[in-house]
Amino acid sequence: MVLFPLYGAAEGTAVERFTHHWVYIGQIGKFMRLARAAGCRDVVFIGALVRPSIWQVHPDLKGLTCVARALAAFRGGDNHLLSSMGKILEQDGFRLLGAHEVAPEILVPEGALGRVQPSERDRADIALGFAYLRAAGPFDVGQAVVVAGKHVLAVEAAEGTDQMLARVVELRANGRVNAPTGTGVLVKAPKPGQDLRFDMPSIGPLTVEGATRAGLAGIAVVADATIVAEPSRLAAAADLANIFVIGTLAGPGQ
Repeated sequence: MVLFPLYGAAEGTAVERFTHHWVYIGQIGKFMRLARAAGCRDVVFIGALVRPSIWQVHPDLKGLTCVARALAAFRGGDNHLLSSMGKILEQDGFRLLGAHEVAPEILVPEGALGRVQPSERDRADIALGFAYLRAAGPFDVGQAVVVAGKHVLAVEAAEGTDQMLARVVELRANGRVNAPTGTGVLVKAPKPGQDLRFDMPSIGPLTVEGATRAGLAGIAVVADATIVAEPSRLAAAADLANIFVIGTLAGPGQ
């Protein structure tokens, strides 16, 4: 295994413990040369990346040959951008795999991850959340929504799930949310037709902390299509906060 951490995105991570080569976004030729020299054929995208501006890209000679395709990729949502970048690598002989394909144990299973189960009111909110994400999916905006009392409180956009939950905290503090504390659900799901190799929804202990601060009853995600970080710690945190975390097969498109 060889890691290719990106400057501006992977600093402070554990990459130094592994064989690795630092690259700038746009150094496609450098990546391909070093990957082939190491005998790499399969490529897995991991982690999060703030969408760069075109001026933050540092193309090498190979990258310059892809400029037209890269510019077209930037004119669209994140799923369009990532899929387009993936196609560039695939056209040069690499095989792209999702993190879940090489490590299926990272996926959320069906059912509750802790001892708490959603109520019928929660299940109604979950159903509405999935319905909203299914309807909004073609616009390639976000993967999460907060619903309470069958009322959409917040929708994820460029800020990400954690900041969306922080926004719900502010809404409650400002009296903009009438739903009592302990109600409402964070619902996350991949967009319909999304390429799960690049941008699969994820949750972890920090998500539980954010949902708890937001006064929600729980978290619902799509089983077998959501990554879970530190599942044991997540389940323990959910039980301590008395909120549910559940994986369901009734996601968008089902």
